Amino acid sequence: MQTSQNKATRTFMDYDSISQAMDGICGLYERKLRELNPAIRNISYDIGDLYNFIDGLADMSALVYDHSIQAYLPYDRQWIKQRTLRHLQKLAH
Repeated sequence: MQTSQNKATRTFMDYDSISQAMDGICGLYERKLRELNPAIRNISYDIGDLYNFIDGLADMSALVYDHSIQAYLPYDRQWIKQRTLRHLQKLAH
């Protein structure tokens, strides 16, 4: 991910699964919310808020290892948003 146009803000994160990566993205957003609202104990948000956070980043993509071709496949922020929604829906049930 890259938080601004400055390439120095580019950060790479490594997760063992897509599910863990989606948890990580939610965690990034939740930390940002806590930074912006330090006095509020219980912060809630909806999927639209999370999507706005993802869209507000200068760049976000995922490289997912595909064992069948032994290579990483790139995915864009739309894919990340869809997978995050699916992940949160599974957690809610």
